[in-house]
Amino acid sequence: MPELLIDFITSLDGYAAAEGWPGWWGLEGPEYLAWLGEQPEADYTVLMGATTYRVMSGFAAGGEPGTDALAGMSKVVFSTTLSEPLSWANTQLVAKDPVEAVREMKDTAAKSMRTIGSLSLCRSLLKAGLVDRFRVVVFPVITGSSGRERIYDGYPDVALEMISSRTFDGRIQLLEYVPTIVPGPPETSTVGG
Repeated sequence: MPELLIDFITSLDGYAAAEGWPGWWGLEGPEYLAWLGEQPEADYTVLMGATTYRVMSGFAAGGEPGTDALAGMSKVVFSTTLSEPLSWANTQLVAKDPVEAVREMKDTAAKSMRTIGSLSLCRSLLKAGLVDRFRVVVFPVITGSSGRERIYDGYPDVALEMISSRTFDGRIQLLEYVPTIVPGPPETSTVGG
């Protein structure tokens, strides 16, 4: 069965973006950019929502570093607000419920899938139990006053089993986990009673 990987880029305090900061907070380095170009998930289908599609296709059109690898990848955009034809090459528009569509893709498709951005899409897919791997790339910046798009708001409680980690350019952390939704904090017992 194809795998579904949620893939986030975040500040240390859990924001997907920050007002006034450039993409990757301006901290992308040569090791990280090289990894983006050669990562093993290059043959995965990329899943995204309309907002992420608008942002990323705009970055690609503007020649933002690291977006050239996405151009040739197969992409699926879940949206009822966009209409075809989409301007970004290799992009399919799907207007039905993303959870239902991804469940069907996992059952019938041969290719694995990964997300890019798309916070509400990722939250829905995780809540539905469809996520096999969770990857977070943490950039060394705290965007407390300028941060926007808090990644984990509205998430259920999730236990994460670490399966991989890596440091890029001496400052950027890649963390990979297998997620398991849990009903809440573990039960605790008091000593002696």
